[in-house]
Amino acid sequence: MTSPIPTATADATARAANVRMMIFDVDGVLTDGSLHFSPDGEVMKTFNVLDGHGIKLLQNAGIVTAIISARKSAIVLRRATDLGVTHVHQGAHDKRAIFEQLLAETGIAPEACGFVGDDVIDLPILSRVGFAASVPGGHPEVRSRVHYVTQAGGGRGAVRELCDLILHAQDKYEAAIAPYLL
Repeated sequence: MTSPIPTATADATARAANVRMMIFDVDGVLTDGSLHFSPDGEVMKTFNVLDGHGIKLLQNAGIVTAIISARKSAIVLRRATDLGVTHVHQGAHDKRAIFEQLLAETGIAPEACGFVGDDVIDLPILSRVGFAASVPGGHPEVRSRVHYVTQAGGGRGAVRELCDLILHAQDKYEAAIAPYLL
């Protein structure tokens, strides 16, 4: 029995098949976009475990993962470390410049990259990658310019949906879940 393939156009599936590096925004994508502040002003965020495992599955399949976020947060670095994401760029208000730096670091071409973002600050990267995605709660300008909009919301399984789509598109899904089907 195989998992249902996320519903995507043939173009989006073909683009996902070429992804060698998947880059994630944080607020609104890896989280639901809510910011919770403790009494001492510390920002707290909630992450989805399914999303995290999807990132691990991509890594295990040989796909590089990265985070580019405009906000800077110790909790994001902690989550990235827990997941083994080594390319983490925070406080990135010029996301295009950070994206160019990431391309130089990895040697991966823009058309072999995927990016998921939710707001207009993400458009400079979304317009350059081979596979651009957003979430249902993303800004309308973003949703109208991407190749794929997830069914699940940010912080609610959207990242896992994208990871599964990429793995299916690359015929790596069955191998990715095989260790769990003993």
